[in-house]
Amino acid sequence: MLIGYARVSTTDQTLALQQDALTNAGCQRIFTDTVSGAQTDRPGLSEALSHLRTGDTLVVWKLDRLGRSLKDLIARITQLQNRDIGFKSLTEQIDTTTSGGKLIFHIFGALAEFERDIIKERTKAGLLAARARGKKGGRRPNLTARDIALVRKLYEEKQTPIADICRMFHISRMTLWRYVKTPLSNR
Repeated sequence: MLIGYARVSTTDQTLALQQDALTNAGCQRIFTDTVSGAQTDRPGLSEALSHLRTGDTLVVWKLDRLGRSLKDLIARITQLQNRDIGFKSLTEQIDTTTSGGKLIFHIFGALAEFERDIIKERTKAGLLAARARGKKGGRRPNLTARDIALVRKLYEEKQTPIADICRMFHISRMTLWRYVKTPLSNR
């Protein structure tokens, strides 16, 4: 069974073009949404996905109707494939129920993975370059060495409640424990 999904971003737009194309493609049922593709909560898409059964095919007028990014599209189509459900995009003429459509989809997947790897490499290179210039990553310490020594002293004297120490230095209990338990040489 062919199940259609159509989406427009605003109420000013009309679903008619997409619905006509999906009907002409042979969709027996069409689910719709009037919501931005960036929104994760799309009731029409959720209903369409729950309506699909093994052997069915989800049909969209254009790829961007299903997902905003390549990563999102690949994740959705992979979920469909794991359920033995096909996918068809009319405009791009992608049909994962055919060998050629599967090939195109896998090429998209490989390109998305390549893009993620390049981003990781750039991030690593940037961090290494920053470290080479003496930059240190991470959050700055909340307290100076003098403040840490005072926190330790108050903690060890056991005269001041822990909640009061935390309030005085504007730190959480976890931060207090980290300062008390970690030797100063490791900072």
